[in-house]
Amino acid sequence: MITMEIDLTLIGMEKGKQYETIITSINCDNVRNAAPIGVLCAGKGTILNRIFKGSHTLDNIISQREFTVNITHDPEVFALSTLGNLPESYFNEDNSLKCADAYFRCEVISLKEAVKQSDPIKKKGEAIVIKSEVTDLIISRPTEAFNRSFGCVIESLANYSRFDIVDEAQKEQYLKRFRECSRIVNKVGYKKDKLAMAEIKKELMKRGYEP
Repeated sequence: MITMEIDLTLIGMEKGKQYETIITSINCDNVRNAAPIGVLCAGKGTILNRIFKGSHTLDNIISQREFTVNITHDPEVFALSTLGNLPESYFNEDNSLKCADAYFRCEVISLKEAVKQSDPIKKKGEAIVIKSEVTDLIISRPTEAFNRSFGCVIESLANYSRFDIVDEAQKEQYLKRFRECSRIVNKVGYKKDKLAMAEIKKELMKRGYEP
């Protein structure tokens, strides 16, 4: 385990891109919490989070003004921390996760209410944008933060490969899923992800579909 200089590019995070992480936080009674939260890299040592009101994570961040971002590719931990409380045995003493390939501690710089008009969730005034400064970066093993757009490309390609062997109803389901994957890739993806989705769309249109 090595404490690194504050440079999020060391774990594959690029300015302007969003990554899937697990944020661990603690409340006033020292009760730990873990939750999958997207992190937008705003610079080598700055991040943004947009969290909806009502979550334990947001309450903890507002009260403590600090939290930890864990970089892990462990699907079980993502599932457990989404579906319920992550058992105490999954945490280190410093509130990081034992499974984390890397993690960084953050201190809150600012809190601001904001809701995007384009957001699929239409409730107004329910989200808080948190700007934070990274104070420590710890890397246990070489890793890169996970950007989910690549998974969307792979899913879209898998569905495309099945178009000739499914019925019309299933094709329509694939098209709906492609549209949602396109939305995600356009929002958080890299240039190559977007180019890949554009190629899939072009081929679908050649075959007479409207993705």
